[in-house]
Amino acid sequence: MIRKLIVSKYCQHKETTHNFFWRSLQVFGKQGVTFLIFFLCAMLLSPYEFGIYNYALTVIFFLIIFGDFGISTAISKFVTEYNISDKEKLKLVLFNSGIILIGLTIVVVILAFTFGPFYLGEKYVYVLYLLPLSFLVPMTSLYDGIYRGLNKFRSLAIISLTISIVIIPVIYLLVQSCGMVGALVAQNIFYLVMLIALALGHRNISFKINKEMLLNFFKYSFLIGLANLGIFLYTRIDILVLGYFGYINEIAFYEVANKIFMVLAIPFAIFSQIIAPRLTKINFEKKYDLIINKLKKYFIYSFVVGSMLSILFFFLIKPVVFLFFQQYNDPTFYLFFNILLIILPIRFFGTILTTGFLIPTNNAKILTYNNLLFGVVNLLMDILFVILFGPIGIIFSTLILGYISVIVALFLFTKNMNKKKGNC
Repeated sequence: MIRKLIVSKYCQHKETTHNFFWRSLQVFGKQGVTFLIFFLCAMLLSPYEFGIYNYALTVIFFLIIFGDFGISTAISKFVTEYNISDKEKLKLVLFNSGIILIGLTIVVVILAFTFGPFYLGEKYVYVLYLLPLSFLVPMTSLYDGIYRGLNKFRSLAIISLTISIVIIPVIYLLVQSCGMVGALVAQNIFYLVMLIALALGHRNISFKINKEMLLNFFKYSFLIGLANLGIFLYTRIDILVLGYFGYINEIAFYEVANKIFMVLAIPFAIFSQIIAPRLTKINFEKKYDLIINKLKKYFIYSFVVGSMLSILFFFLIKPVVFLFFQQYNDPTFYLFFNILLIILPIRFFGTILTTGFLIPTNNAKILTYNNLLFGVVNLLMDILFVILFGPIGIIFSTLILGYISVIVALFLFTKNMNKKKGNC
């Protein structure tokens, strides 16, 4: 009986299951390398050095937001739609989106060279090591969006795993021999090799400018770019605020805890990317009841799993630190980590809601307004709470706004879907 039920469920969700498997291999291949660099640095560098390293990374990813500004995220949606309705337009996607991306990247690099030395001081040199990422990261994400929109998850997995296996020894040697600088250079090498491999795997390109397409890309990606800026303001801006107030060791504590949570969230990120093309199709067919039912189901699943993992890691964190990160055996680190565990269930669901539902169903405006609003509030709360409570104030701000922002986005999305359903 149980076997028949499992087989029945597998047949019902065969495509999603296969895509999830291949997407998992691809993400663990690509993200695994970046996490490996991170954790190698955490083990080999002092907390102060590691704090500086993460401060520089935060600055470069802030620049990447403006160099990409939602293009790579939006592309998956357009590729899915063109693959259904217009194969000729599909060939134009890479070239036209790439034009926007390259133009934005050039502006960002010029601004970094102009204002970087003044605002970053002694940390500017580390940002220079990472500056190639301002182009490499958005371009690899752009290709990733095209592959996902075409449901080429198997190809993505094979490319990522092959490159990861080859490059991991190189990364280890660089970090071990050159420390922080080696880690920075290793990231550049990894993304460069990944970009070359993805480009060789997708050659269905037409080098023609389509003004209508450029405008559509820019309009929709602009909304996502603003949303990404909002996300930065209520997540990554925490690092810049801690750095501004001189809490460099606390940056290291916060980032180690945050990276552990990011690893735990990977399956939810993968799943949301897998269901996104399917949700685009369902929305295109105006099956709004089905969208709402799926959202309810995924809310329950993510919250239950998130709660279980929070309880599990409350007991596991000390053995993990003892085995891998002994320099973080500090009361402040444990305090940061245990408070952040409370936010884990809503973070998992927020990942599915954002990537799996809001973006593929043409609800990027909700994401944009929500993230910008709570991003600005988070920045103000960060500054106020750090003044009042010290570095722990960052954690309080993250916890409070993490729940409120997802609840507001969920309410607005459900309201919009019900409105569309009533108009049909």
